Amino acid sequence: MDDVKIGEILLPGDEKTQKKQEEKVRSRFWPTFKKAARQIPFSRDLVAAYYCAMDRETPFRVRGILLAALGYFVLPIDVIPDVLAVVGFTDDIAVLTTAIALINRHIKERHYEAADTVLGDEELRA
Repeated sequence: MDDVKIGEILLPGDEKTQKKQEEKVRSRFWPTFKKAARQIPFSRDLVAAYYCAMDRETPFRVRGILLAALGYFVLPIDVIPDVLAVVGFTDDIAVLTTAIALINRHIKERHYEAADTVLGDEELRA
């Protein structure tokens, strides 16, 4: 991650950029999450962040930061390839942890409730 600064990854972008990120995140989040769930110690926060990013009531800048971080998470190619088992998601975890720390007050109880509902689904955990 030395060459890529987390702050550069987390730029909220303009409306067009956010729309593209949202489409990418919507289509790739759940398959990527299923692969990574056992390796990410903060799965509940990650899923709540997803719901926060998809919530139209979330401020534009906050949505942009979350979509950028989630977009990085779902990219098949990043700084450390995700196919490298546990090590592959360390850069993703760093980006996601930073994003969630920056915007955590915007993740509402309803986002956590949605996360709890999904995480309770045994198919997702399989």
